[in-house]
Amino acid sequence: MPTVLRIGPYRFHFYSREDREPPHIHVSRDDYEVKFWLQPVALAANYGFGMAELRDIERLVQQHCETLIRAYTEFHGQH
Repeated sequence: MPTVLRIGPYRFHFYSREDREPPHIHVSRDDYEVKFWLQPVALAANYGFGMAELRDIERLVQQHCETLIRAYTEFHGQH
């Protein structure tokens, strides 16, 4: 489960066996997790985050999208 970024309480990561999916990122805090597609950035799944915090996380994903895509592609290969 490679970690790409840590920003505040959030850990941005992906799972090693998700290479059959389009580029995406998981963001975790405590027992909560959210998954965003990266091209384009869109919510894929939410497990526990409230709407206000979800919007904040989405902004962080948008701001760091290029870094997240590069890390995903380097680990999983091109899609």
